[in-house]
Amino acid sequence: MHKKLPSILPAIFLYLCLVTTVSAQTVGRLEGTIQDKESGKAISFATVYVKGSRLGTSAAQDGTFTFRNLRLPCVLQISSVGYESREVEVVSLSPLAIRLTPQTVMMGEVVVTASRMEEKRLESPITVEQLDRRAIQSTPAATFFDALENVKGVQMTTASLGFKVPNTRGFTNPTNVRFLQLVDGVDTQAPVIGASIANAVGPTELDIERVEVIPGTASALYGMNSLNGLVHFFTRSPFRDQGLSVYQRTGVNHIKNSHTREHLLTETALRYARAFQDRFAFKVNMSWLSGYDWLAHQQTDLNPTANATVNLLGADNPALDPVNSYGNESPNRRTLSLNGKNHVVARTGYYEKDITDYTLRNLKGDIALHYKISSEWEAQYSYRIGRLDNVYHRTNRFRLNDYTVQQHGVQLKSNEFTGKVYFTREVSGNSYNIRSLAENLDRHFKSDDRWFGDYRTHYLQKTSEGLPVAESHQLARDFADQGRYQPGTARYDSVMKQIITINNWDRGAALRTRASLFHTEGQYDLSSRVRLFHLLVGYDYRLYSVFPDGNYFINPVEEGKNLLYRKGGAFVQLARKLFQEKLQISAALRYDKGEYFRGIWNPRLSAVYALNEQNYLRASYQNGYRFPSLFEAFSNVNSGGVKRVGGLPIMSQGIFENSYIRSSLDAFQAAVNRDVNQNGTSLNAAIEKNADLIRKSSYDYVKPERINSFEIGYKGLALDNRLYIDADFYFNAYTNFIAQVEVNQLGQAYQTAAADSIPYHLYDRRKQDRYRLWTNSTSTVFNLGSSVGLTYKIYRQYTLNSNLSYARLYRKQYNDGLEESFNTPGWISNLSVGNPQVARNVGFQVVWHWQDAFLWQSSLGTGIVPAYHNLDAQVSLMVPRWRGKVKVGGNNILNRPYYQMIAGPTIGAMYYVTLVVDELF
Repeated sequence: MHKKLPSILPAIFLYLCLVTTVSAQTVGRLEGTIQDKESGKAISFATVYVKGSRLGTSAAQDGTFTFRNLRLPCVLQISSVGYESREVEVVSLSPLAIRLTPQTVMMGEVVVTASRMEEKRLESPITVEQLDRRAIQSTPAATFFDALENVKGVQMTTASLGFKVPNTRGFTNPTNVRFLQLVDGVDTQAPVIGASIANAVGPTELDIERVEVIPGTASALYGMNSLNGLVHFFTRSPFRDQGLSVYQRTGVNHIKNSHTREHLLTETALRYARAFQDRFAFKVNMSWLSGYDWLAHQQTDLNPTANATVNLLGADNPALDPVNSYGNESPNRRTLSLNGKNHVVARTGYYEKDITDYTLRNLKGDIALHYKISSEWEAQYSYRIGRLDNVYHRTNRFRLNDYTVQQHGVQLKSNEFTGKVYFTREVSGNSYNIRSLAENLDRHFKSDDRWFGDYRTHYLQKTSEGLPVAESHQLARDFADQGRYQPGTARYDSVMKQIITINNWDRGAALRTRASLFHTEGQYDLSSRVRLFHLLVGYDYRLYSVFPDGNYFINPVEEGKNLLYRKGGAFVQLARKLFQEKLQISAALRYDKGEYFRGIWNPRLSAVYALNEQNYLRASYQNGYRFPSLFEAFSNVNSGGVKRVGGLPIMSQGIFENSYIRSSLDAFQAAVNRDVNQNGTSLNAAIEKNADLIRKSSYDYVKPERINSFEIGYKGLALDNRLYIDADFYFNAYTNFIAQVEVNQLGQAYQTAAADSIPYHLYDRRKQDRYRLWTNSTSTVFNLGSSVGLTYKIYRQYTLNSNLSYARLYRKQYNDGLEESFNTPGWISNLSVGNPQVARNVGFQVVWHWQDAFLWQSSLGTGIVPAYHNLDAQVSLMVPRWRGKVKVGGNNILNRPYYQMIAGPTIGAMYYVTLVVDELF
């Protein structure tokens, strides 16, 4: 045997040489270029995948792409929005020149959010909108998040420059707990707020791949917080998009603003991604945004008729309550008997712009680790953190300082299974309530009793001297305010710093909350095991944990221990194609059980019918729900003499049962004052005469909110497949709206008073405890609407986009005044035209936005938001040599100031320059 060994060594050596040679030939660096077949221009950001694997990349802005350590032979799959997909077999490492044929608009777009599985957008059973990467790169909006405002059916509400709130189909507010935001399938909400803080902890401009929006309820598949719809952000894969990317935006706002000078806004972002063969990849993102926020300075009087019976109106009204002035609201007023007449007088208060720091800062970052366990399974770990200094709007306006949200997430997925576990922690830092700051600055300077006493004494003195009533009121205010703290002085700064550290809104203004959210979910596609239909099943479980800070939250059951709030559920979805696959019918059923509430069943039925390969009809029915948020369930906030109390029995027992509706007491007190001032009736007689206006509360503890939604729609292509049409019509019925009712309860010393003395005590606010309780409206509310979107490929890459949305509050049953405010324009329209390659490496886009006037209602202010229109535009230049792009643009470039909500900021022009360098090294 040993003698034969030398004879086979040459054969072994030859074999090893052949293997080494083959290996050297089949592994190496491959470069290529992707171009438009008709024009020869580069196609930016085309996607290139190795067929049968998860290895992929994307073309740079000059159309070039590179694979390192690519094994040959292989087949590349190339796709780009607006072009026919193509497969190319690769057998050598020679540079490739790939040309794609221009295609009709929207033909091959794929979405996953509508049914939690991949499907063509044309075949989606419900309305779904999309912003792909090319649309994001071309938008003149300052950020991709801002670009949501131009998506069909989306209404954006700007509470501040860094806190924009998207919504669809009505019933919005600045803290929109009815609209869900996901990043790669993960909910990014701040637990205490109950919604996401805009994009403060979301993807950066460099890491966003595409955005999908579902207008309308998605509860059957996504559960809580998706009652009105959701937006889903998808990020770039580190396997496909590698290298170092840099983003810099520099802009200027507050142009020609009489209240402040011009300010710079700057945002810097970095992304680095690296893949190690086809096994391990990671990415890191960092972003820093700084600027100066829009100012909220609306001066409309919210209490204009308080002194109409004594003919004190407009600027002469001593109960003046400008929208963005705080410290002069209802708890800061008294009715003073002056010379036989009842006058309502408010403390002076402070304007928001004078006592608020409008500096905007947002530092955020994330890291993601991806590991391919096998060709079928991939594990991911992600960590996100965002730190924010900004203005936030809820029932009050808040200054967020060092507000931090961080999130850890783990995912395990294959082609059939996806499992997620994530943990979110929210800490409010050194934030404070702007309204409470104003109220307690006044009270720290001088107590209410002393201030109103000084006011009354000086008023009577001046009227005895023969001065007019209006002038006497002004002089009385000047006298009572002598020595009042003035913004910008050392004394003011010292007291302000003290107040914002006191965690009790009756004396201070601090917001000191801490909460966490633990969530786990799984989804299993069983279609390969069930031949008759497509079967998808899933589950989720969520646990909130809140630290009782003693002001915002308390634990009435176990003092000192965290409040816990749990919810779990599961769903099943079936789908099948019939009649030669022309008709697809799907049905989903979800069951959810929330702590303190009975279980809820949520069905969804839908049908999609293919008239042909380019035209589809759809219809659906969905039932949606929403459990109360943390704040709605557990809040316990003292603020200016009014306690805001959660609607669960453990929080509000004893209040619901024995209280009086505040609006009825306001009407009662106004009627008494009218009789005293105009008719000369004695106070006691006026109280007895109007006592029947008082109404006892009949509201009960909070229950889940519900919606029944019906929708029909059409998607299709026309005009030789150059025109894409998407239209829908919906009708919704809401029940159990979660809203707030304001009630007053007699103080402890007066609760045993005789029945005939109760009206006398209810006239005197000092003898009452005031509450704002979370409860449900007894009304059923119906709303309807429609939207249509058109995308037309005019010539080559010139594209015209337009959309029009209509929303209407149809009617109410049993109107009790607690229905959540509709707060939605009747009409919203967007029109844009653009071309990413109007000339060599030069592109442009112009967008016009218009929306109708509408009624805004909230506890902070009610009034008409005027109609407005604005113009956004950008011109971009690609620099292929350094894989760069420069974009010069502006939002509201005509600088026509507008606002989108009562008590919100006024929005002016912003002009910017953006520089992007993508995938270096």
